[in-house]
Amino acid sequence: MAVTIKDVAKLANVAPSTVSRVIANSSRISERTKERVREAMEELGYHPNFNARSLVNQQTNTLGVIIPSSAKIAFQNPFFPEVIRGITSKAYLEKFGLYLSTGQTENEILEEVRQMVQSRRVDGILLLYSKVDDKVINYLIEEDFPFVLIGRPYEAEAMNVSYVNNDNLKAAKTVTEYLLLLGHENIGFIGGNLDYVVTRDHKEGYQQALKKAGVESKEEYIVYYDEIQEGGQEAVIELMSLKTPPTALVVADDLMALGVLRMLDEMEISVPEEMSVVSFNNVMLSELSSPPLTTVDIHIYELGFQATDCLIKKIHDPKQPTKKIIVPHKFIKRQTCRKRIPEKEISS
Repeated sequence: MAVTIKDVAKLANVAPSTVSRVIANSSRISERTKERVREAMEELGYHPNFNARSLVNQQTNTLGVIIPSSAKIAFQNPFFPEVIRGITSKAYLEKFGLYLSTGQTENEILEEVRQMVQSRRVDGILLLYSKVDDKVINYLIEEDFPFVLIGRPYEAEAMNVSYVNNDNLKAAKTVTEYLLLLGHENIGFIGGNLDYVVTRDHKEGYQQALKKAGVESKEEYIVYYDEIQEGGQEAVIELMSLKTPPTALVVADDLMALGVLRMLDEMEISVPEEMSVVSFNNVMLSELSSPPLTTVDIHIYELGFQATDCLIKKIHDPKQPTKKIIVPHKFIKRQTCRKRIPEKEISS
């Protein structure tokens, strides 16, 4: 015979309603009582029927997680497994499950989000990317459905969206200023997809730093590639074929920077002696590259953890005001940047 809440209540010497509140992790129940009830549940082998509870509470205790189109490409980038690690950590603490999107195109993702919302398959949605004029964000705003964005929303949507982000403009400005202080003026910018807001913020920070230093921003030094590692290699070929190639590069993320380092090595261009390279994200591979990569630690795990915390609070209290949470970044100096030596000093 199946163990019931009444059986647990009897063993723990509490009311059945108290057991229900412990299962829901209610703040009205003391930690001592919670511990006693949980011990009784474990002793009896009782497992709550969350499906039945969701019918009563009209909640699924499940969060939808939306990754960019093509999961295969997304998971080639260490950013996404790490941000999902932060999401799962907080979700586990709050007794929430996850429903991961599987759409391979923008239209498939939008249709999947519609199904999640209309069927009430999830209580809220986490968007792991921010695009210009994103149909998913516009739909979620129209439906007044709880969601939190990891990234900065595009200007048109900014007023109504809770998000967790880094100050990507400031981060890009900082690394460009660092290269300028090392004596570099011909600085290339290798960005990701220009439809993504993070790419636009990185470019803006890069250009602001150049303008402040009185250095011209050259259009031929700015390139964009959708692919990650392969894009970095192709970008190097494009930039190094210029009549006056750059002596330093600001690269969209660490995985793309690894492609940059590989192609520079094939071209026998020494890093950092002949080319300085700086990137973003500080994934584990950046420390293991040869040479170890100078990068910006954006605390990816914390982005996922904070976004999940924000969404769950929004689910519990829909009247909460819109939140804008900025996770600090940290510049990590390693071995891919050095002071620019003027050509006349090299020749002498």
